[in-house]
Amino acid sequence: MTKIARQAKAALELFHSMIYFAPEAEDRFTKLGLKPGRMSYYAGRSAAMGPVGPGVVAATFYNFNPVSVAKSIPAAWDIASPAQVLDARLDAVDAALHRLLGDEVLASDDVAEAAELARIASDGCLPEGKPLYAGHADLDWPEVPHLKLWHALTLLREFRGDGHIAALQDAGISGIQSLVLHSTMRGGFTPEAARTLREWSEQEWAEATEQLAARGLVTADGELTDAGKDFREVIEVRTDEIAMPPWRHLGEERTASLIGKGGKLSKALVEAGALPMNLFS
Repeated sequence: MTKIARQAKAALELFHSMIYFAPEAEDRFTKLGLKPGRMSYYAGRSAAMGPVGPGVVAATFYNFNPVSVAKSIPAAWDIASPAQVLDARLDAVDAALHRLLGDEVLASDDVAEAAELARIASDGCLPEGKPLYAGHADLDWPEVPHLKLWHALTLLREFRGDGHIAALQDAGISGIQSLVLHSTMRGGFTPEAARTLREWSEQEWAEATEQLAARGLVTADGELTDAGKDFREVIEVRTDEIAMPPWRHLGEERTASLIGKGGKLSKALVEAGALPMNLFS
Protein backbone atom coordinates (compact mmCIF):
# COMPACT_ATOMS: atom_id res chain seq x y z
CA MET A 1 0.00 0.00 0.00
CA THR A 2 2.97 2.31 0.54
CA LYS A 3 3.22 2.82 -3.23
CA ILE A 4 0.28 5.20 -2.81
CA ALA A 5 2.56 7.62 -0.97
CA ARG A 6 4.94 7.80 -3.93
CA GLN A 7 2.09 8.10 -6.42
CA ALA A 8 0.69 10.98 -4.38
CA LYS A 9 4.06 12.74 -4.35
CA ALA A 10 4.42 12.43 -8.11
CA ALA A 11 0.88 13.68 -8.77
CA LEU A 12 0.57 16.44 -6.19
CA GLU A 13 3.91 17.99 -5.26
CA LEU A 14 4.24 20.35 -8.22
CA PHE A 15 1.13 22.27 -7.15
CA HIS A 16 3.14 23.24 -4.07
CA SER A 17 6.67 23.47 -5.47
CA MET A 18 5.83 25.65 -8.47
CA ILE A 19 6.18 28.65 -6.15
CA TYR A 20 9.96 28.11 -5.91
CA PHE A 21 10.29 28.85 -9.61
CA ALA A 22 7.53 31.46 -10.00
CA PRO A 23 8.72 35.03 -10.66
CA GLU A 24 5.80 36.26 -8.55
CA ALA A 25 7.53 34.98 -5.41
CA GLU A 26 10.73 36.93 -5.91
CA ASP A 27 8.71 39.98 -6.92
CA ARG A 28 6.75 39.97 -3.64
CA PHE A 29 9.78 39.18 -1.49
CA THR A 30 12.01 41.84 -3.00
CA LYS A 31 9.24 44.39 -2.53
CA LEU A 32 9.60 43.67 1.18
CA GLY A 33 13.30 44.43 0.85
CA LEU A 34 14.62 40.87 0.79
CA LYS A 35 17.45 40.14 -1.60
CA PRO A 36 16.51 38.14 -4.69
CA GLY A 37 17.58 34.52 -4.97
CA ARG A 38 18.63 32.57 -1.91
CA MET A 39 17.55 35.05 0.79
CA SER A 40 14.05 35.12 -0.64
CA TYR A 41 13.96 31.33 -0.85
CA TYR A 42 15.34 30.70 2.64
CA ALA A 43 13.04 33.24 4.26
CA GLY A 44 9.99 32.21 2.24
CA ARG A 45 10.21 28.54 3.12
CA SER A 46 11.35 28.87 6.73
CA ALA A 47 9.08 31.75 7.82
CA ALA A 48 6.44 29.33 9.08
CA MET A 49 8.85 28.35 11.87
CA GLY A 50 9.24 31.96 13.02
CA PRO A 51 12.44 34.06 13.11
CA VAL A 52 14.73 31.04 13.43
CA GLY A 53 18.49 31.14 13.06
CA PRO A 54 20.67 29.71 10.29
CA GLY A 55 21.26 26.42 12.10
CA VAL A 56 17.57 25.57 12.19
CA VAL A 57 17.07 26.49 8.53
CA ALA A 58 20.10 24.48 7.40
CA ALA A 59 19.02 21.51 9.52
CA THR A 60 15.47 21.43 8.19
CA PHE A 61 16.40 22.14 4.57
CA TYR A 62 19.16 19.52 4.91
CA ASN A 63 20.94 19.60 1.54
CA PHE A 64 21.72 23.32 1.41
CA ASN A 65 25.19 24.51 2.37
CA PRO A 66 24.93 25.94 5.93
CA VAL A 67 27.44 28.64 4.94
CA SER A 68 25.00 29.76 2.23
CA VAL A 69 22.10 29.84 4.67
CA ALA A 70 24.08 31.95 7.16
CA LYS A 71 24.57 34.66 4.52
CA SER A 72 20.81 35.29 4.51
CA ILE A 73 19.45 34.10 7.85
CA PRO A 74 18.85 35.75 10.33
CA ALA A 75 19.55 38.93 8.33
CA ALA A 76 16.23 38.43 6.48
CA TRP A 77 14.27 38.89 9.72
CA ASP A 78 15.78 42.35 10.20
CA ILE A 79 14.26 43.28 6.84
CA ALA A 80 10.84 41.61 7.04
CA SER A 81 9.03 39.70 9.77
CA PRO A 82 8.04 36.06 9.19
CA ALA A 83 4.38 37.17 9.15
CA GLN A 84 5.09 39.66 6.35
CA VAL A 85 7.01 37.02 4.42
CA LEU A 86 4.18 34.50 4.77
CA ASP A 87 1.61 37.03 3.54
CA ALA A 88 3.81 37.88 0.57
CA ARG A 89 4.31 34.20 -0.22
CA LEU A 90 0.60 33.43 -0.24
CA ASP A 91 -0.07 36.47 -2.44
CA ALA A 92 2.60 35.18 -4.83
CA VAL A 93 0.99 31.73 -4.86
CA ASP A 94 -2.35 33.27 -5.75
CA ALA A 95 -0.88 35.33 -8.59
CA ALA A 96 1.24 32.46 -9.95
CA LEU A 97 -1.63 29.97 -9.99
CA HIS A 98 -3.91 32.46 -11.75
CA ARG A 99 -1.22 33.03 -14.38
CA LEU A 100 -0.41 29.35 -14.87
CA LEU A 101 -3.87 27.75 -14.65
CA GLY A 102 -6.34 30.58 -15.24
CA ASP A 103 -9.44 31.75 -13.41
CA GLU A 104 -11.75 29.08 -14.82
CA VAL A 105 -9.64 26.16 -13.63
CA LEU A 106 -9.09 27.64 -10.18
CA ALA A 107 -12.84 28.21 -9.76
CA SER A 108 -13.67 24.64 -10.85
CA ASP A 109 -15.31 21.95 -8.75
CA ASP A 110 -12.21 19.77 -9.21
CA VAL A 111 -10.02 22.29 -7.40
CA ALA A 112 -12.54 22.76 -4.59
CA GLU A 113 -12.97 19.00 -4.19
CA ALA A 114 -9.21 18.40 -4.29
CA ALA A 115 -8.70 21.08 -1.66
CA GLU A 116 -11.11 19.40 0.74
CA LEU A 117 -9.62 15.95 0.14
CA ALA A 118 -6.09 17.27 0.71
CA ARG A 119 -7.23 19.02 3.89
CA ILE A 120 -8.71 15.79 5.22
CA ALA A 121 -5.51 13.91 4.32
CA SER A 122 -3.43 16.47 6.22
CA ASP A 123 -5.50 15.77 9.34
CA GLY A 124 -3.73 12.40 9.44
CA CYS A 125 -0.28 13.97 9.83
CA LEU A 126 1.32 14.17 13.26
CA PRO A 127 3.96 16.81 14.11
CA GLU A 128 6.38 14.74 16.17
CA GLY A 129 9.86 15.00 14.66
CA LYS A 130 8.51 17.00 11.70
CA PRO A 131 9.61 20.64 12.25
CA LEU A 132 8.88 22.10 8.81
CA TYR A 133 5.51 20.37 8.69
CA ALA A 134 4.71 21.47 12.25
CA GLY A 135 5.54 25.10 11.51
CA HIS A 136 3.21 25.17 8.51
CA ALA A 137 0.51 23.23 10.38
CA ASP A 138 0.32 26.07 12.92
CA LEU A 139 -0.65 28.57 10.20
CA ASP A 140 -4.23 29.61 9.54
CA TRP A 141 -6.01 27.88 6.67
CA PRO A 142 -6.77 30.01 3.58
CA GLU A 143 -10.45 30.06 2.64
CA VAL A 144 -10.11 30.37 -1.14
CA PRO A 145 -10.16 26.81 -2.59
CA HIS A 146 -6.97 26.98 -4.69
CA LEU A 147 -5.04 28.54 -1.80
CA LYS A 148 -6.51 26.00 0.59
CA LEU A 149 -5.30 23.28 -1.79
CA TRP A 150 -1.83 24.82 -1.98
CA HIS A 151 -1.61 25.03 1.81
CA ALA A 152 -2.79 21.43 2.27
CA LEU A 153 -0.29 20.15 -0.28
CA THR A 154 2.43 22.20 1.39
CA LEU A 155 1.66 20.38 4.64
CA LEU A 156 1.80 17.02 2.90
CA ARG A 157 5.00 17.89 1.06
CA GLU A 158 6.81 19.07 4.19
CA PHE A 159 5.52 16.07 6.16
CA ARG A 160 7.08 13.75 3.60
CA GLY A 161 10.22 15.87 3.40
CA ASP A 162 10.79 15.76 7.15
CA GLY A 163 10.37 11.99 7.03
CA HIS A 164 12.79 11.74 4.11
CA ILE A 165 15.46 13.47 6.18
CA ALA A 166 14.92 10.90 8.93
CA ALA A 167 15.34 8.10 6.39
CA LEU A 168 18.51 9.67 5.01
CA GLN A 169 20.02 10.05 8.45
CA ASP A 170 19.15 6.47 9.34
CA ALA A 171 20.99 5.42 6.17
CA GLY A 172 24.04 7.53 7.05
CA ILE A 173 23.64 9.98 4.18
CA SER A 174 24.57 13.63 4.77
CA GLY A 175 22.85 16.60 3.18
CA ILE A 176 25.35 17.08 0.37
CA GLN A 177 25.60 13.31 -0.21
CA SER A 178 21.82 13.15 -0.60
CA LEU A 179 22.06 15.89 -3.20
CA VAL A 180 24.75 14.02 -5.13
CA LEU A 181 22.56 10.91 -5.13
CA HIS A 182 19.52 12.95 -6.17
CA SER A 183 21.40 14.39 -9.14
CA THR A 184 22.13 10.88 -10.45
CA MET A 185 18.42 10.07 -10.74
CA ARG A 186 16.37 10.64 -13.86
CA GLY A 187 14.14 13.66 -13.31
CA GLY A 188 16.36 15.12 -10.57
CA PHE A 189 18.44 18.26 -10.75
CA THR A 190 21.47 18.04 -13.01
CA PRO A 191 24.71 17.87 -10.94
CA GLU A 192 25.72 21.39 -11.94
CA ALA A 193 22.28 22.81 -11.12
CA ALA A 194 22.15 20.96 -7.79
CA ARG A 195 25.62 22.12 -6.74
CA THR A 196 25.01 25.71 -7.82
CA LEU A 197 21.51 26.08 -6.40
CA ARG A 198 22.54 24.66 -3.01
CA GLU A 199 25.82 26.63 -3.14
CA TRP A 200 28.34 23.83 -2.58
CA SER A 201 31.87 24.25 -3.90
CA GLU A 202 33.34 21.96 -6.54
CA GLN A 203 35.71 20.58 -3.90
CA GLU A 204 32.90 19.83 -1.46
CA TRP A 205 30.93 18.14 -4.23
CA ALA A 206 33.95 16.05 -5.22
CA GLU A 207 34.55 14.99 -1.62
CA ALA A 208 30.93 13.92 -1.19
CA THR A 209 31.16 11.94 -4.44
CA GLU A 210 34.34 10.23 -3.21
CA GLN A 211 32.63 9.30 0.06
CA LEU A 212 29.70 7.74 -1.80
CA ALA A 213 32.08 5.97 -4.17
CA ALA A 214 33.90 4.47 -1.18
CA ARG A 215 30.58 2.91 -0.17
CA GLY A 216 30.09 1.56 -3.68
CA LEU A 217 27.03 3.75 -4.31
CA VAL A 218 28.44 5.79 -7.20
CA THR A 219 31.39 5.46 -9.54
CA ALA A 220 34.41 7.76 -9.37
CA ASP A 221 32.70 9.85 -12.06
CA GLY A 222 29.54 10.17 -9.98
CA GLU A 223 27.39 7.70 -11.89
CA LEU A 224 24.94 5.67 -9.81
CA THR A 225 25.97 2.01 -9.44
CA ASP A 226 23.56 -0.92 -9.24
CA ALA A 227 24.22 -1.04 -5.51
CA GLY A 228 23.48 2.68 -5.38
CA LYS A 229 20.16 2.18 -7.16
CA ASP A 230 19.15 -0.48 -4.65
CA PHE A 231 20.31 1.69 -1.75
CA ARG A 232 18.40 4.71 -3.06
CA GLU A 233 15.26 2.62 -3.43
CA VAL A 234 15.53 1.40 0.16
CA ILE A 235 15.57 5.04 1.31
CA GLU A 236 12.59 5.89 -0.89
CA VAL A 237 10.60 2.92 0.39
CA ARG A 238 11.34 3.96 3.97
CA THR A 239 10.29 7.51 3.11
CA ASP A 240 7.05 6.14 1.64
CA GLU A 241 6.39 4.22 4.85
CA ILE A 242 6.91 7.31 7.00
CA ALA A 243 4.71 9.36 4.65
CA MET A 244 1.73 6.99 4.80
CA PRO A 245 -0.34 8.38 7.75
CA PRO A 246 -2.26 11.01 5.72
CA TRP A 247 -3.10 8.50 2.99
CA ARG A 248 -4.28 5.89 5.47
CA HIS A 249 -6.41 8.57 7.06
CA LEU A 250 -7.90 9.61 3.72
CA GLY A 251 -8.44 6.03 2.52
CA GLU A 252 -7.71 4.41 -0.83
CA GLU A 253 -10.78 5.60 -2.70
CA ARG A 254 -10.49 9.26 -1.73
CA THR A 255 -6.71 9.17 -2.15
CA ALA A 256 -7.15 7.86 -5.70
CA SER A 257 -9.60 10.69 -6.38
CA LEU A 258 -7.16 13.30 -5.08
CA ILE A 259 -4.28 11.81 -7.08
CA GLY A 260 -6.43 11.89 -10.22
CA LYS A 261 -7.47 15.52 -9.78
CA GLY A 262 -4.02 16.61 -8.67
CA GLY A 263 -2.34 14.80 -11.54
CA LYS A 264 -4.41 16.77 -14.05
CA LEU A 265 -3.49 20.04 -12.37
CA SER A 266 0.20 19.11 -12.31
CA LYS A 267 0.11 18.22 -16.00
CA ALA A 268 -1.45 21.60 -16.73
CA LEU A 269 1.25 23.33 -14.67
CA VAL A 270 4.00 21.58 -16.62
CA GLU A 271 2.37 22.52 -19.91
CA ALA A 272 2.14 26.13 -18.69
CA GLY A 273 5.89 26.21 -18.02
CA ALA A 274 5.83 26.08 -14.22
CA LEU A 275 9.18 24.22 -14.16
CA PRO A 276 12.46 25.47 -15.67
CA MET A 277 13.25 22.19 -17.44
CA ASN A 278 16.89 23.13 -18.10
CA LEU A 279 17.62 22.44 -14.42
CA PHE A 280 16.46 18.83 -14.54
CA SER A 281 17.93 15.71 -16.10
